[in-house]
Amino acid sequence: MTWKEMIRKRVMVLAMILTILFLIAYWFIADAVAGSESFGMFSEGNSLITNYTTGVLMMMIGFFFAGFVIALLSIFSSFSSIAGEAEQGVMQALLTRPISRTQFYIGRWLGFVTLLCCYTLILYTAIMVITDIHAAIPKAFMVHVKALLLLALIIVLLVSLTMLGSTKFSSLGNGVFITMLFGAGWLGGMLEKVQKIGIFEAFGAEEIGNTLSNISGLMSIIMPVDALQRKMMHGLIGLDELGSVVNVSKMISGFFIGDVPSGTFVVYAMLYAAIAFVWGVLRFRKKDL
Repeated sequence: MTWKEMIRKRVMVLAMILTILFLIAYWFIADAVAGSESFGMFSEGNSLITNYTTGVLMMMIGFFFAGFVIALLSIFSSFSSIAGEAEQGVMQALLTRPISRTQFYIGRWLGFVTLLCCYTLILYTAIMVITDIHAAIPKAFMVHVKALLLLALIIVLLVSLTMLGSTKFSSLGNGVFITMLFGAGWLGGMLEKVQKIGIFEAFGAEEIGNTLSNISGLMSIIMPVDALQRKMMHGLIGLDELGSVVNVSKMISGFFIGDVPSGTFVVYAMLYAAIAFVWGVLRFRKKDL
């Protein structure tokens, strides 16, 4: 039912059309980056290393866009999943069928998560194919599996949190609240990236940088999405393994990645999503329709 609803409302159709337009633009961006003679400033060494460094920059650009699309689709596809249908009287008709509220909630959650994961797989594959045509990408299968799992965790977390909000707030209020929460997490990530680049140290304002680092850390705890995306990019690029071989500019890696969350933070994000999911189920079971 959820899949049919999103297709009927043309949510995924519009998303796919805009995605195709982005991929066309990304093709020309990749072609321009790969053909630029000045790209040698980011890397030193043989053509293989330069080719991979080109791919690193292209992947950073591609997933900077993809992260926004995946997050916003997760929010706006599910922000009215409970409150909106209750307001329109659809919920009352659906729950007369021989299914429990728990089954209904889990079914809606699975519908959003699986469809968005399919979309993410298509977008991820398209970005990788275009990048591989113009440059080089990681060839290890498990690298891509881990990257996709982290993107899937972003979807699970946002859908769980948005559906939880839908059991409490109105459709519009929930959409605005979750979007602003996502924006706060993104801002926290940007503050970490700015500090990583070294702007505050350059101006002799280390104390301000430390204060903003604490604030950005708190924002990442409240909304871990941007931190998970940075973790995904760090593992995909393989900076720990290739940092001594591939000379990716500190300015570029700092702006797109910043400080990399630990594995413990990923576990925290998983618990965050699980708590939001269970809490949403329990709230919906007691919600007055």
